[in-house]
Amino acid sequence: MISALQRLLGRHVEQGTIPGAVASLGHELKPVGVGSAEPGGPPIRTDAIFRIQSMTKPITAVAALRLVEQGAIALDEPIERWMPELADRRVLTHPTASLSDTVAAVRPITLRHLLTNQSGYGVIATESPLQAALHDAGLAPSNEPADRGADAWLAAVSKLPLAHQPGEGWRYHLSYQLLGILLGRITEATTAEVLRREIFDVVGMPDTGFRVPDSESHRLVPAFRRTPDGLQLVEAAGSGFHTGPAPFDESHAELVSTLADYHAFARALVDGKLLSAQTLAQLTTDQVDASAKTPDSFYPGFWDGTGWSYGVQITTEGPYQGRIGWSGGFGTDFFIDPDGTISILMINVEMDEQIMMLLDELQHIRNGMPLPTHPGD
Repeated sequence: MISALQRLLGRHVEQGTIPGAVASLGHELKPVGVGSAEPGGPPIRTDAIFRIQSMTKPITAVAALRLVEQGAIALDEPIERWMPELADRRVLTHPTASLSDTVAAVRPITLRHLLTNQSGYGVIATESPLQAALHDAGLAPSNEPADRGADAWLAAVSKLPLAHQPGEGWRYHLSYQLLGILLGRITEATTAEVLRREIFDVVGMPDTGFRVPDSESHRLVPAFRRTPDGLQLVEAAGSGFHTGPAPFDESHAELVSTLADYHAFARALVDGKLLSAQTLAQLTTDQVDASAKTPDSFYPGFWDGTGWSYGVQITTEGPYQGRIGWSGGFGTDFFIDPDGTISILMINVEMDEQIMMLLDELQHIRNGMPLPTHPGD
C-alpha cells in the first residue's frame, strides 16, 4: 500500500495538483513525504505543521464525548445552560423563507444537535435570505481564519434564525464552532486547555493546537489556493493566523497539527484510549435520520451511501462500509477502517475539484480497487 500511496502522490505532484504531501497508510505510522511544501522548495518535512481546518471537528467531538462520560454534560442536555445567547430560538418556516417568517423553536439546542450538525445553524446551500445574511455577517463557512473573538462571533450568530427546528435537519460546520465555545464554558477553562487536557496530553500530540510556538514556526507550511494562473499564496510559511500571540478568544477557530499527531489521535480512538466501547460504538454509527438528509443540506450527492455521527462521516454501504473519516479545507484528509487501518494525508492546497479527485483515488488504494476514471483521463 505504501508504494501505491507514493505513486499516487508523486503523480499528483507531477501534474501540479499539489506541490507536495506527507501521508501514512496502515495500522501503524509509516511517514511518506513526496514533493515540497511550496513550488520549487526543498523536500517537504514529514514533521511539517499543517492547517487541518475541519479535521478539527473529530477532535472537538471526542473532547465533548469525554466530558459526557465524566458527567459534565449529557448528550441531550440543552446547551443554553452554558450558552444563554442561544435560548428561545426562532426558526424559519422554511430554509428559504424571509428572515422575519419564523416560529418558536419547539425544543432547545442540545449537545447531540451540535455533534450531529443538527442545531439549525450551518451552511445554506440554496440562495436565500438566510444565506445572504450569513454572508453579510461574515459567518458563512470559509477557509479564512477567524476574524473576531468567540463571544463576538456568538453574538452575531445568535441574531439569526435557525434554518430548521433543532434535530430536524442537517447543516454543516457552524455547530462545531458553537461546540468549541461550549467546551470552554462547560469547564470554565479555555477551549485550548480543554483540548490539551482531554486529547493532546492523553495521546501525545505536542504539535497540535490553535497556536504554533515561535520556536516551531519554521515547520508551518504555506497555504495555497488554485487559480487559473496557478497556485496563489494564501498564507506564507511560518506566518499567518496561527503564529504569534492569540489575537482574541479563538475557541471557535480551527487547529494546526502534524502527520504524527493526527495519527496518534486516530490510533488512540482505535485502541479505545479515549472513549468507552459504548461511546465509540455511537461515534462509528450513523446518527442522522434519513428525513434530515435532504438534497439541499449540503452539496449534491453528499448523502449517497454515507451518514454522519459525531464529527465524522460514515460510509454506510459499498466496499468501504464502516469507514469513518473527514477532510479539511486545505486538502488534509483521514479515514479509519473497521479493521484499524488508518489513512492520514496532509497537504496545503485549498479543496477544489482536483483535490477531490486525489482524495477519491486515495480512498481506493486501501481496498486495492481500480482507481476511478475522470473526464479527460
